[in-house]
Amino acid sequence: MTATPREAFLAALDRRPPIPGRVPHFELEVFLTMEALGRVHPLHRRFDQWDQMTERERALHRRDVADLYVKKLRRFGLCATIYHTPGCWTEEDIRLSVEQVRELDGWNHAVCIHGDATWSLTDGDDMMEFSVRLMEEPEELKEEARRKVDEALRRAERIARWGTVDALVLCSDYCFNDNPFLPPAMFDEFVTPYLADLIAGYRALGFHTIKHTDGNIMPILDSLVSTNPHALHSLDPQGGVDIAEVKRRAGARVCLIGNVHCGLLQSGTEDQVRESARYALRHGMPGGGYVFGTSNCIYTGMPLERYELMLDVWRKEGNYPLPRDHAPG
Repeated sequence: MTATPREAFLAALDRRPPIPGRVPHFELEVFLTMEALGRVHPLHRRFDQWDQMTERERALHRRDVADLYVKKLRRFGLCATIYHTPGCWTEEDIRLSVEQVRELDGWNHAVCIHGDATWSLTDGDDMMEFSVRLMEEPEELKEEARRKVDEALRRAERIARWGTVDALVLCSDYCFNDNPFLPPAMFDEFVTPYLADLIAGYRALGFHTIKHTDGNIMPILDSLVSTNPHALHSLDPQGGVDIAEVKRRAGARVCLIGNVHCGLLQSGTEDQVRESARYALRHGMPGGGYVFGTSNCIYTGMPLERYELMLDVWRKEGNYPLPRDHAPG
């Protein structure tokens, strides 16, 4: 019996032996829904009048979003989706829409929700203030970090009661292309223990966990792995991250997701796109514990045909063989 995309995804996250067939494929998001499906992405829609809608109107919108996610999963061969929803939606709106995904999809694909609560790389407007606080108010920052983790775990307890969400994706970014935003020693003081507690709490509630960060994670790789996520994403080659090296150092302890070069998808040659996809498959797949994908997401403005080129390599070359005793002939 053929495994569902959800089953293959969860097997990879658990680092179980690879299921024969295509290696799972996951993206943080595919924003090209208008180009591929003729549908506006939920995060590109305006819901200015949500509060004025009747419950019937809201129900129709929730179902439309669910239907779009299911169509996107099938169109691009994804094994899972992160459920991005309009900011005006309540937890109850999200719960109802996720239930509709399950109804429409029949539990063939995994559903993930965002769930980070750790300090992340700040934008330019806040960087100076945060840097000053690191020096002048370290204990206050740690207390805030603890409160954020506690709040996230309370939310996760509510989500766990839904019974429809497989994984939480932790998307606080920690790194520039050259180095982490904090030196490793400070990262271990202000981030690592809180990330570890967050992941432990999510695991205790039955969730799989995927830790995302762009950039050069190599100086903090051991710290990230020590927090015990099921998977690391995105293994960013633009940050100098070599999936072969990460597989050697950490592949026995954590599933790896990503590594196809987003910049080359946008502006590289077709041969460069193919080689980046092949490199990720060649070094990620052996032994299992790998999920194919880009080093960020399929973002607005990326040519759809470049994503299709990447997927063509995956369909042809990203396959685990059947066991010998099941092979035909």
